[in-house]
Amino acid sequence: MPTAPEPTDEARPTGRRGRGPAPAAVEEVPVWLEVNRVPTVTWMCTPELLEELVLGWLYGEGYITSVDQVHLRPCATDLGFWADVPEELVAAVAAERRRPVLASGCGAVSTFLADPASVATEPLRGLPPDVAVMRERFKELFARGARYEDTGGVHAAALTDGGTLFHHAEDIGRHNAVDKVLGAALLARRAVAGLGLLVTGRISAELAYKAARARLAWVATPSVPSTLAVEVARRSGMVLVGRAVSGTPQLHQPGQAG
Repeated sequence: MPTAPEPTDEARPTGRRGRGPAPAAVEEVPVWLEVNRVPTVTWMCTPELLEELVLGWLYGEGYITSVDQVHLRPCATDLGFWADVPEELVAAVAAERRRPVLASGCGAVSTFLADPASVATEPLRGLPPDVAVMRERFKELFARGARYEDTGGVHAAALTDGGTLFHHAEDIGRHNAVDKVLGAALLARRAVAGLGLLVTGRISAELAYKAARARLAWVATPSVPSTLAVEVARRSGMVLVGRAVSGTPQLHQPGQAG
């Protein structure tokens, strides 16, 4: 059977939106972290905003509550970091007896993060903006995505007060992207409680827990949340918005029936 000829270099398709080389590939590297000289986690991630990634992960896991509680030192010969944090915070994390799992999303997570019963019940923290404003914020999020424009193979996240985006980040893992924006906020000494979070992938329980620990008011995605993420949000007083760029976003609010 005859086949179509191979396209010339000039005719080959470029990146997802016509800007990148063909074939496109997403950069992925391992980055390790030791906390108080103990090997703690290795990420498979996009190699940028790594200090922000480490700080955001330490914050999300409960090792720190501010940037002043950690002394972070990058390795000069490898992609890795040493973090010195107060021993009492390390002991508190250890007392939670977390066990590593193969989670539903990208990133370093634990069974503790996926357990809705561990989340304290709180009142509603705040509501997301209306449909038109939400769509404008997502347009801005996508417009900032240089790596997404080149490959279509990364996730993005950003914090927002509804009118402005803060600390946009991209990564091969959506949890990593969230850690990067939270870490960037820590470095900037920006209070995140009450802000919203835009993410480009589905909202898993692990991601919802990160947002709940940061005391965010809401999380929105063009995709959908998982059932456990909805339960985490309901307990914490946080709103989840699925199908956020559609004409009919799906709001999951505290107090709604399951």
